[in-house]
Amino acid sequence: MSIPTILVTRPSPAGEQLVNRLRTLGLMAYHAPLVNLSPGNDLTRLPVLLQAMQPGDLVFVLSQNAIRYIHPLLNRNKLSWPAKLTYYAIGRSTALALQAVSHLPVNYPLNVSTSEGLLALPELQRVNGKQALLLRGNGGRALLGETLIIRGAKVSYCECYQRNPVYYDAHKQSAYWQHARINTLVVTSGEMLQQLYTLIPAYYRSFWLLHCRMIVVSERLAAYANRLGWHDVRVAEGADNDALIRELQ
Repeated sequence: MSIPTILVTRPSPAGEQLVNRLRTLGLMAYHAPLVNLSPGNDLTRLPVLLQAMQPGDLVFVLSQNAIRYIHPLLNRNKLSWPAKLTYYAIGRSTALALQAVSHLPVNYPLNVSTSEGLLALPELQRVNGKQALLLRGNGGRALLGETLIIRGAKVSYCECYQRNPVYYDAHKQSAYWQHARINTLVVTSGEMLQQLYTLIPAYYRSFWLLHCRMIVVSERLAAYANRLGWHDVRVAEGADNDALIRELQ
């Protein structure tokens, strides 16, 4: 492939940060977020939910976006992350972000930033009688919660943020991206992948979109991209911007 011209679809601020870093490295990159973020419907309930948990109960933080909304809420209420709980993160970047604001240990899978990787941790094989609180956005995969229930945990969810679709003029945006010679796409969720596929009209999809290289963050997402018609799909080592830059270079 020729020198990459990259379209980053992840929401702000991470999407803008990634584009700025790529441009600093001399690469052509554009930002077109397919979702924007807002506070979740359950966010204000979270302090009560955390305080009601017992020592040793489990808290799962499923993205850095959750921390972005939770930590300011705790600060405003003069609260801290309860030290009596055991914390898990979906991947290294989320774990480091949580450690930075909570000053507490956070467990995470070392090799893959996925629900499957998290569920493979030895300490999560037997969770009988534990309360498990999943801090996440609206919707998302049910695998983590369903598996923890099978293993004996009592699972509850807290919607800490919402992903809201960003709407574009399909023909105008497709023509602009093709004219800009976009040939590499960065997509970090199945929701955004489906939205991108649906946004682009069939003509542009056949002659341009499906011929772009696709950079994704999990094997599951790569398989989905293949089913939709992409052939050149690469999986980054993680979902953080550092891993994406390594793959793009």
